This record gives sequence, structure tokens and C-alpha cells, in this order.
Amino acid sequence: MASLDQYNEMLPVVDANDRVVGRERRGVIHRRGLLHRAVHVLLFDQAGRLYLQRRSRIKDTHPGKWTSSASGHVDPGESYEVAAVRELREELGLDCPLTYLGKLPAQPATENEFSAIFAARANREPRPDPGEIAEGRFFTWAQARELAGRPQEATPSLAVVLELAAGKGLEAP
Repeated sequence: MASLDQYNEMLPVVDANDRVVGRERRGVIHRRGLLHRAVHVLLFDQAGRLYLQRRSRIKDTHPGKWTSSASGHVDPGESYEVAAVRELREELGLDCPLTYLGKLPAQPATENEFSAIFAARANREPRPDPGEIAEGRFFTWAQARELAGRPQEATPSLAVVLELAAGKGLEAP
């Protein structure tokens, strides 16, 4: 089960145009389906393989499922890019230049999150945070797409994140 601090974390609530309209606790946002912001980072190694993580079993949403390399909510006053840099550092212990790929609209697959997607090239081996990540490894693009199509094993957001990335030509980095 997720920590109480996680549920009480204050996050920006946004409107249908992704403009901040207030703040609310994370648990309330998810319970009520309020629109909010998140980031996903797709980390590639030098061979073009994509690192995916399996979420910790203590996560409140999609525990134990595979998802993007690093992801998380955008904090109050934080830009999407700053959040992506922070999440990559917190979850994988990496500082890498990011390339902005685009933004997904808030939708059920993203839990009503406007999701900015970034790509990065690994400058060294990831060091997953065991509090956040059960395991992680590099996949070929085909393996990642196949995994994303198995809802019993992957988060709903993984499929739409990979779809956006493929539209940007990342299926063969």
C-alpha cells in the first residue's frame, strides 16, 4: 500500500486546456478523476533499446505493472521539463539531456493526466530506486510494444506513450 504522505501530496489541478485552476491532494485527484499533469521519460541505451520499469507493488495505482522508464506528477510551480529531469534523477539516478516529444491529452489511459513525453539517451547504467521500482531492464522496441499491448502486465499509459514516441520516429532510434 502507498504511504500516507503520497496520498496527501498537493498537486496542481488543471482545466481542459491544461491551465492551473487550483491544488488538491493526490489521493483526492485520483479518486475524483480530476485533471492534472504528469511526465514520462523514455530512456534509450546506446544500442537503441528502451528501458522500462516494473512499478513497485506498494504503488497505489497499477502496482507491479511495467511502465515508461521514469514518470511522475508535475509539482506545483514546476514545468513539465523540470519534472522530467527530477523524475529521471529520483527514479533512475540519472542526469541526461532530454528531448521533448510531445504532450498527450488527459484521458482515461493516463488517469486524466496531461502527459508530457521526453526521450533521453543513457549516459550510464540506471540505478533504480527500490522504493519506486520493483525491477527494470532494457527492451527492444518490438518487445516494448508487445509488452504495452498486454494490459494485465503493463500500465494503460505505456501503450499511448509508446504510440506518441513511434509517431516521432523513435521505433528505430
